[in-house]
Amino acid sequence: MGSFSNKLSFSKKLKEASIHGCFLVNALLVILVLAGIFALLVWTSFPAFKEISIKEFVFSADWNPTSYVKESYGILSMLVSTLMVTIGALLFAVPIGIGAAAFISDIASNRVREIAKPVIEILASVPSVVIGFIGITLVGPYISKVFNLPDGLNAINGSILLGIMALPTIISLTEEALKSVPKSYAEASLALGATKWQTIIKVRIPAASSGIIAATMLGMGRAIGETMTVLMATGCANAMPTNFTDSVRTMTSAIAIELGEVAYDSTHYYALFAVGLALFLITFAVNLAAELIFNKKQKQ
Repeated sequence: MGSFSNKLSFSKKLKEASIHGCFLVNALLVILVLAGIFALLVWTSFPAFKEISIKEFVFSADWNPTSYVKESYGILSMLVSTLMVTIGALLFAVPIGIGAAAFISDIASNRVREIAKPVIEILASVPSVVIGFIGITLVGPYISKVFNLPDGLNAINGSILLGIMALPTIISLTEEALKSVPKSYAEASLALGATKWQTIIKVRIPAASSGIIAATMLGMGRAIGETMTVLMATGCANAMPTNFTDSVRTMTSAIAIELGEVAYDSTHYYALFAVGLALFLITFAVNLAAELIFNKKQKQ
């Protein structure tokens, strides 16, 4: 009997060790892939900085790799354009996302919740090219009519579309953050005479603020890294934008437009990889900050 028990114990330990090893291998594989992408970008970007100073690359707004006089590789206008559409997307998506999450979490009936959550998941699966078509055919003409513009391919259009694409991330994570707030908070608020609306606005949302911030930053990362939608809906003008009604060219759209036609082993070719490296670092920093905030909230 003791021998049989020992065999079962050994088999259980072996099984647990195998599962642990499998998870460890998967985690290491993800890290290796991420490190490999970073190493590739650094290695391929390095030749560009033999011809371009980092100061010119970051702080110059002149990107003209085909000039006959002097080629220039400044990404400042792309950085500003990317920042504009990202901030615009967050201004559009965050209030709607928090409101939708609060509705699903605290107000909606079970039936409505069962319908709303799959719809949000379906929204996340809509291809970006379809969102881009919507921007061209529906949102763009409306923007041009409202602001009296020749066309609606500008930063406003890109902001709205990126906001729509960021909504599923913000709604899902915000709802999870609201669910993690202890029920005693809401019960205490209601017992003191607060209405359900006041409890949601002044108690539950502030208590879930760390999770909401993390959700917002992950939505921001989603917006920064989007390519096809901004390529189709923002006009892709290679100039420094001054307001949201201007056409803009983000870092992702610049890479998508130029990389397929650039000469291999040229300064232009390596400069595009440097743009990709800058985009990778920005996105990585945003997602890392979101993960740190979320983990801090989980520990609390």
